[in-house]
Amino acid sequence: MQSFEPRDPDWQTRVRLSAARQAFMVSLGVELGDMAPGAVDLILPFRADLTQQHGFFHAGATTTIADSAAGYAALSLFPPGTGVLTTEFKMNLLNPGRGDRLIACGRVIKPGRTLTVCKSDVYGLTSEHRVHVATGLYSMICLEGLDD
Repeated sequence: MQSFEPRDPDWQTRVRLSAARQAFMVSLGVELGDMAPGAVDLILPFRADLTQQHGFFHAGATTTIADSAAGYAALSLFPPGTGVLTTEFKMNLLNPGRGDRLIACGRVIKPGRTLTVCKSDVYGLTSEHRVHVATGLYSMICLEGLDD
């Protein structure tokens, strides 16, 4: 994994506080996983109300955690006093979302002063299996004055 230098020495606290304030992620039950500068994992435990008609995780839930994981990976490198918003993404759904939980692994590919390019891979996990459910490419904008 590529090594990045965060511009905010307190980036971990900033990511944690932002995640706690994101009402939609809280209502989904998303948990923060591993974090490093330019890399944030989000975990979504299985719940029946997050599924589609065939019992798989809904693509909306899969896409949501992928987007937020990429956004937090970007935010981890942004300077204090800035926030992150997604400007564009492309998502490929590779397999049905199934398992005890999904994990979205957001990673910065190319940091920038204004735009940062990230990827996010989502896996369905059980005690025996890890299946690649989705992969996405994201552009994140660094905006001054947003307090993430």
